[in-house]
Amino acid sequence: MAGTDTGAAPGKGATAAAGDPRTAVGLAGVEAGLDVLDSVRTGPGRAPLREILMRKVLPPVTAVALVLAVWQLLVWAGVAPDYKLPAPSAVWGEVRDAWVQGTLLGYIWTSVSRGLLGFLLALAIGTPLGLLVARVAFVRAAVGPVLSGLQSLPSVAWVPPAVIWLGLNDSMMYAVILLGAVPSIANGLVSGIDQIPPLFLRAGRTMGATGLREARHIVMPAALPGYLAGLKQGWAFSWRSLMAAEIIASSPDLGVGLGQLLENGRNNSSMPQVFLAIFLILLVGIAIDLLLFSPLERWVLRGRGLLVTR
Repeated sequence: MAGTDTGAAPGKGATAAAGDPRTAVGLAGVEAGLDVLDSVRTGPGRAPLREILMRKVLPPVTAVALVLAVWQLLVWAGVAPDYKLPAPSAVWGEVRDAWVQGTLLGYIWTSVSRGLLGFLLALAIGTPLGLLVARVAFVRAAVGPVLSGLQSLPSVAWVPPAVIWLGLNDSMMYAVILLGAVPSIANGLVSGIDQIPPLFLRAGRTMGATGLREARHIVMPAALPGYLAGLKQGWAFSWRSLMAAEIIASSPDLGVGLGQLLENGRNNSSMPQVFLAIFLILLVGIAIDLLLFSPLERWVLRGRGLLVTR
C-alpha cells in the first residue's frame, strides 16, 4: 500500500524535492537565516575602536552639536532677549567662572553624594520589601496598591512635610529620596518576579532550593531584568526627588547643590546660571546611566545570550 511505503528511491526523491517549489522556498529561507547568523556576533570580542567611536560617540556628539547650532541661530535671530535666552558662550563663561572659583565640582559632589547614598538606602529597603510583596499574598494585597500609589505621587509633594518633620538638614533630603525611590525599586522587583516561569520555581524546589536559598539562587537571578529596570527607574526618582528638595529647601547648613544652584540662578535673574545648573543636572543623569546602569544591563543580557551586536 502507498500509505505504508516509508522508503523511496534516492534519485527519484531528490528529483521530486528539487522540483517542489515549496521545498525551494524553504531551503532559501534556511540559507537566509544562516547568513544572518553568520553576520551576527554574540561572542565577548570587543569591537574596533573606530567602530565604537562611530556607533557610540559620534551620534550623541552630533546631536549636541546640532542643538548648540540651533540654539546659536535662535540667539542670532533675536527670538528672545538676552536675559531670557543667553548665548551658548555666556553659559560657557559661567562654567569657566565656576571652575576658576573652585565651586563647580563642589556643586556636583554635593548633589551626587546625596543622590547615591539615598539610592543605596532605597535599594536596601526596596529589595526585601519587593521580595516580601511578591512572595506573600497577604502583604501584596495590603501593600501592593500603596506602593503603586506612592510611585505615581510626585516626589515634590513630600518636601513640605519632610521639612516640617525633620527640619532643614540632610535627613530631610534622604527622606524625600527614599519616599520617591523605594516604591519604584520594589515594584520593579515584583514585576520581575511575576514574570518568572513557574517551571523555574518548581525545578528549584525539586533540587532543594526553598526559603532564602530559593530567593538567592532562583528568584533574584530570574527576576534580574525586571529588577534592573526598577533600579533604573528608582535612580531617576531619587535624582528628581533630590533636585526638588534642593530647589525648595535652602539653608546654609545644606551647602549648595545643583538644585540650589538652579534656584540661586532664578533668584538672581541669571539665565546663564540657570542653564548651567540644568546642564550639570542633565550631565550627571547621563553619566550615571552610562557608567553604572548600561554596563549592568549589558552584563545581564550577555549572561542570557541576548546581547547581539552587528
